[in-house]
Amino acid sequence: MRSGDLAVGRWGARFLGRRFPCATGRGGIGVKTGEGDGVTPMGSHRIEAVFWRMERIWNPYGLRMASFPVNFRPIGLRDGWSDDPADPAYNDLVKRPHRFSHEAMRRADPMYDLVAVLDWNRAPVVPGRGSAIFLHVWRGPRRPTAGCVAFRRDDLRWILAHWRPESRVVIGR
Repeated sequence: MRSGDLAVGRWGARFLGRRFPCATGRGGIGVKTGEGDGVTPMGSHRIEAVFWRMERIWNPYGLRMASFPVNFRPIGLRDGWSDDPADPAYNDLVKRPHRFSHEAMRRADPMYDLVAVLDWNRAPVVPGRGSAIFLHVWRGPRRPTAGCVAFRRDDLRWILAHWRPESRVVIGR
């Protein structure tokens, strides 16, 4: 692990000398066995994309779109994320309505007001290995996720505002 990496464990996260409370999957941190297991996958991951709710966050926390090292765009009205292993677009952004199972990216709650997509099961995508490992806004301290890593809104904003192209999300026990 390098000094600019976000280290995530059962009891929180560290990034650039700061500590952050976070929530991880209901299945703990470990080896993913498949879609829906609730496990946050151990390993070193890159951020591939950052999405935000434009009507809730007109300035996505001071992030500089031109200098951010990944795809960076607002969440569209019809955006969803496929979680159906039978879908040719499995583990990818889709437009709703979508005939396969998917998760809406536009939610009534604030969980996806700011979302960073990790490279888990992305190149190549293996159907059923697990989809959509995100960094997102939490529902509350120690309230488990479906496998993602969740932070307080301001903490996630700070982390992404200080992200560097060489940074990684390193998830361990």
